[in-house]
Amino acid sequence: MNEVWFAMGLTLFAGLATGIGSIIAFTAKRTDYRFLSVATGFSAGVMLYVSFVEIFFKGLEALTARYGDPLGHWINTASFFGGMALIGVIDNLIPSAENPHEPHSEEETRPLHNESAPLPDRAPAATKACVMGIDDHGVHHRKLMRMGVFTALAIGIHNFPEGLATFLAALQDPSLGIAIAVAVALHNIPEGISVSVPIFYATGNRQKAFLYSLLSGLAEPVGAGIAYLGLRFIVGSQNGLIPSEVMGILFGGVAGIMVYISLDELLPTSRAYGKGHDSLLGLVAGMIVMALSLLLMK
Repeated sequence: MNEVWFAMGLTLFAGLATGIGSIIAFTAKRTDYRFLSVATGFSAGVMLYVSFVEIFFKGLEALTARYGDPLGHWINTASFFGGMALIGVIDNLIPSAENPHEPHSEEETRPLHNESAPLPDRAPAATKACVMGIDDHGVHHRKLMRMGVFTALAIGIHNFPEGLATFLAALQDPSLGIAIAVAVALHNIPEGISVSVPIFYATGNRQKAFLYSLLSGLAEPVGAGIAYLGLRFIVGSQNGLIPSEVMGILFGGVAGIMVYISLDELLPTSRAYGKGHDSLLGLVAGMIVMALSLLLMK
């Protein structure tokens, strides 16, 4: 049971990093800091390397031990692309305006830390009215609250698979789980910035923007906990252990999820925040650090 709590603690740590990003959004004069570019590139490097070198083959090992060769290879490959398909479907169900991984311009983030800054033209008219103190008998307020709730739900759903990936990695190998938790935490910092922008324009309230940003990260440990309890109830043995072949399928899926996140979210975000070869430097550095970590743990 101790390993379960350890894995859940790492997942919670990774999820709450969205709060750090939200604080940056409220205090920084610019949102295109180069360190965010390098950090998200670093996170992508860690995720890509560990997915292809470690997690994918952990799944393969468990599945070939149970089903033999070549069936184990086929199941592992199907699990990998199944994970990519799952996160792809979830990602496409979230409208781009509420997608927490869509970077926002300096014009959009300026009102978060400067109350006198004008709202950008793309902000909804109802939002502008609410922020300026104009409320037509609460109609705008109710509409914006619905927008805020929808955005929070969309973000929470999007973060469920990320929490599962962190939790399963930590449950199987604590040292590997630490590396992935750090990568996901770095990934969640710019996510926290992007979360604060639509929530602020939905509510006109900086405190609510920070709170919702923080709560969006909590979806990761919540998702991990629900998935773990579901797996124990459905496929767990009498002592509560999850069968190795099920873990193998999950690891294949986790590898696919992490590759998708890296290519579809982290690298584009890194490019948006950085200059020149910042993304590539972060990517290579993440791979090197992950490779050295795995070698030293042998």
